[in-house]
Amino acid sequence: QVQLVESGGGLVQAGGSLRLSCAVSESTVSIIAMYWYRQAPGKQREFIAAFSSGGNTNYADFVKGRFTISRDNTKGTVYLQMNSLKPEDTAVYYCHADLLRVGIRQLYWGQGTQVTVSS
Repeated sequence: QVQLVESGGGLVQAGGSLRLSCAVSESTVSIIAMYWYRQAPGKQREFIAAFSSGGNTNYADFVKGRFTISRDNTKGTVYLQMNSLKPEDTAVYYCHADLLRVGIRQLYWGQGTQVTVSS
């Protein structure tokens, strides 16, 4: 069973930085694309950033210039570097992966990691 293992969340003051990590538990899968989403209390889950197998990245407008998605193919890990954090960035952050496993394309979600930004 493939799992996405997230880490790096926590409490930070406004203006601070955090780096989230998401590792794919199996090295035999092929990564088509990996994404970061977030969900604040009482709100719908929203897209933050994507990293495709071709190396293309895409960001939601509200994080452009502050957040950076990157990937280490050797470790099967995607990162989200978050700078200039704001209180409104407080949410549970989720990793989402589009993987090819034994010839079948499958989607996975991480367990989520809490990010809290204090004012």
